[in-house]
Amino acid sequence: MKVIRTHNLGKIYNHAVVPVHALVNVNLEIEEGEFTAIVGPSGSGKTTLLNLLGGLDKPSEGQIFIDDTEITAMKESKLIDFRLHNIGFVFQSYNLIPVLTAIENISFIMLLQKYPKDKMDKRARELLEQVGLTDKADVRPQKLSGGQQQRVAVARALASNPRFVLADEPTANLDTRSAFNLLDIMLRLNKEENITLIFSTHDQRVIDKARRVITLVDGVIEKDESFNR
Repeated sequence: MKVIRTHNLGKIYNHAVVPVHALVNVNLEIEEGEFTAIVGPSGSGKTTLLNLLGGLDKPSEGQIFIDDTEITAMKESKLIDFRLHNIGFVFQSYNLIPVLTAIENISFIMLLQKYPKDKMDKRARELLEQVGLTDKADVRPQKLSGGQQQRVAVARALASNPRFVLADEPTANLDTRSAFNLLDIMLRLNKEENITLIFSTHDQRVIDKARRVITLVDGVIEKDESFNR
């Protein structure tokens, strides 16, 4: 089942000065349950593509469909609500709320979705267990290691039961052990729960585990390879 489909997707910056073609005519399909890495040199368009797929930015041309919904045709208010219920995000810098504990950070998305309190707490604790941080439920981000913070961020991304998770360089700030621990958790969730994962990455550790690797060069898909892993 196709979760994401793009049609002639393009993004141009600085229209009025010197146009920069960040993405050019990108046609892409992502199937449910894929573990995809989007790779390429700096400036190739990786983060731009993730931002467009996540509805965080608007394309200059083309269309994006999530399931059968064209998000590029949505008004901003509807797009915000659609993102909340359908897309999970994991960022390089974790983006946890510093005044909230680990369990409160995970619960925050569900609070916005107006989850019942008992179900919200149960779901958050289940996710903490899945990422191996049951004992850190009441700890704030500044007292967690980088790897632990990123695992909380992964749990938060999954809290809303999204159609897919976008991860922008999620291992970039992690040491080798923490990066492998995070990847093992995400691979397990991908395989056991069929969670669709799309990474933007320079990290060879991620690339070596991905089952599909899409290479962008100058905003164009240069290669699209699948692996039996």
